[in-house]
Amino acid sequence: MQFGIFSVGDVTPDPTDGRTPSEGERIASMTALALKAEEVGLDVFATGEHHNPPFVVSSPTTHLGYIAAKTEKLLLSTSTTLITTNDPVKIAEDYAFLQHLSGGRVDLMMGRGNTGPVYPWFGKDIRDGIKLAVENYHLLRTLWREPVVNWQGQFRTPLQGYTSTPAPLDGTPPFVWHGSIRSTEIAEQAAYYGDGFFHNHIFWNKEHTEQMVKLYRRRFEHYGHGAADQAYVGLGGQVFMAGSEAEAKRVFRPYFDNAPVYGHGPSLEDFTKMTPLTVGTPEQVIERTLGFADYVGDYQRQMFLVDHAGLPTSLVLEQVEMLGTEVVPVLRAEFERRRPAHVPSDPPTHASLVAAGPDAPHHLVEPARALVEAAQAAQGASQASSQAAEVSA
Repeated sequence: MQFGIFSVGDVTPDPTDGRTPSEGERIASMTALALKAEEVGLDVFATGEHHNPPFVVSSPTTHLGYIAAKTEKLLLSTSTTLITTNDPVKIAEDYAFLQHLSGGRVDLMMGRGNTGPVYPWFGKDIRDGIKLAVENYHLLRTLWREPVVNWQGQFRTPLQGYTSTPAPLDGTPPFVWHGSIRSTEIAEQAAYYGDGFFHNHIFWNKEHTEQMVKLYRRRFEHYGHGAADQAYVGLGGQVFMAGSEAEAKRVFRPYFDNAPVYGHGPSLEDFTKMTPLTVGTPEQVIERTLGFADYVGDYQRQMFLVDHAGLPTSLVLEQVEMLGTEVVPVLRAEFERRRPAHVPSDPPTHASLVAAGPDAPHHLVEPARALVEAAQAAQGASQASSQAAEVSA
């Protein structure tokens, strides 16, 4: 199972002293966070993508390329790549380039983005968000899998005889997750292509998360990619730890109370009851996180948010240290002890996708359609054989 951390890259004043880090300091802090993640044995670092204040994460591939040069094993991902406002042609180029730079240590998560003003900045309309996500992702898959692309759609100029460069490393496109909090169409999209589904799992109750993940699992099986419990699921989570629950709440409370997203809303105690936020000891984080599988099933990736709301870098690095040394080793062993043998422990990686060979479904633009057509052809051949047998009899 993969464990990691993700950052949204917010530049937020520290409520305990009023100091706001510079944008450069925030970028350096995220870099230090990624390097610490590799040092303590975590598997994945993911960055968000935003193009509006108070965020600094406008160029994920630039940052991940820099981190790739400073790490050896860390898998580099995104907690959102904006499939709606980015041109899929540019996404195809940038992430294939990052594949080559990092030796294949790349996957990415597609997301719509829910910041309304950003859409017109890139010439888009947020009311087209779902349609943009569907069309742009299909084009992206095509660009990564066909050497020459002729394409026409609704939201960008047509392509004639176009070749995306560089081609994916080893002819193998990156594995893709589709991230959504509430859009059933995105869960359906992930299932259709046999991709992963990542639920943010931070701001919503467990019943909502369970409903979204179960929908994705049912549709994954419907499209012929495997049994529902073999679908690739990732979850977010939010934690703050200290030696005692009282100490964790004392330190974290001012950051929670003034956080840009949920500050000045429900109390810390109410929010921890309603959502997966865990503020307490490493043992409490372990117990709470192990409980996630009780309602989403066995899953393959767990990501933690630890660095938002103005938390100082030194405090965040302590959180990563605790995750890597006290929490994740126990979670890794316990999740694997419980996991049925037929359920994959890890999502696909570059190495596993290359090993599967060029004829694997991952290399098809629409694997679900190919599976249906193959089943129909097999059924037709069987019927023809039966009819021939009847005639000969």
